[in-house]
Amino acid sequence: MTTLDVTFVRLSECALAAGAHLAVAGGAASTIHYCLRGAGFIFLDDETHIRLTPHTLVIVPPGRAMTIAATEHPTAPRNSGKHNNGGFTPGSLKRHTVGNGEPTLVLACASFRANYGPALDLFASLATPVVETFDAHDQLDQVMAYAVAELAAQDVGGGPMSAALLKLVLLALLRRCLVSTNTWVERFSILSDPPIARAFAEMASRPSAPHTVQSLSHAVGLSRSAFMARFSAAFGESPMLLLRRVRMRHAADLLAANALSVDQVALNAGYRSRSSFTRTFRRYYGSDPSEYRARAQRASSASAVPTEDAVEVSEAA
Repeated sequence: MTTLDVTFVRLSECALAAGAHLAVAGGAASTIHYCLRGAGFIFLDDETHIRLTPHTLVIVPPGRAMTIAATEHPTAPRNSGKHNNGGFTPGSLKRHTVGNGEPTLVLACASFRANYGPALDLFASLATPVVETFDAHDQLDQVMAYAVAELAAQDVGGGPMSAALLKLVLLALLRRCLVSTNTWVERFSILSDPPIARAFAEMASRPSAPHTVQSLSHAVGLSRSAFMARFSAAFGESPMLLLRRVRMRHAADLLAANALSVDQVALNAGYRSRSSFTRTFRRYYGSDPSEYRARAQRASSASAVPTEDAVEVSEAA
């Protein structure tokens, strides 16, 4: 794995008293829920309940509503998981309490996006939740608690600090791909297939290069047929389709930055023909490159100064 880009969206500490239930709305981003203290359950639609104990980490796919329950028995509350149009949204409050009395279940809950390179959202295509239980010596509870405290303090730099801390949690989870026996690791098979990871890194770092299936398979020491099979298994699409998506994402970023001409952007995206680049870009973004740039500039001018609840962190992993 060469780079991990984490867009930290919002974070809340959720505290539930005994017997309390918290409906969590399904949103556009994945959500992460880390049990800091206590015990309870997560209920998603008609799926098997998820047991929460200290150090349990759960990542819920985008658009999936859920219910968190501070109960000792896995009895789903009425209307569990049916809150797509309502319910609590992580980050809408720094600390959200439910029920009366002392909390018996405390979690750190956040919405986020995590990209591998410039085009692959690691969690956007999840079909089922990721569930993994860590140990006390992993110290993820301290990392998540510190992230919550940073945002609650509202000190300068609290948002970027919390984003960096969340990235540590995700990296710890992704390392589990190499040792965990849970079925969710199959979604991240690329992380344990170094040749395929190197091929993707080559695409992402040099999108303008004249990549072909032959050149990529040769670069990572695989036969053409083995490379095609392993790449498609890891990404769910062919190398050339993913390369086109990488190039379009790169071009969109360059256009939004407004530092190069459209012809230069096309070259940087691996296109020698402006007309070919324009046709492909229009298929992906629904507008010509010049129109996309103008719209991005208008949006940038109209945007307020970013809050510390939404920051982006990009580092070499």
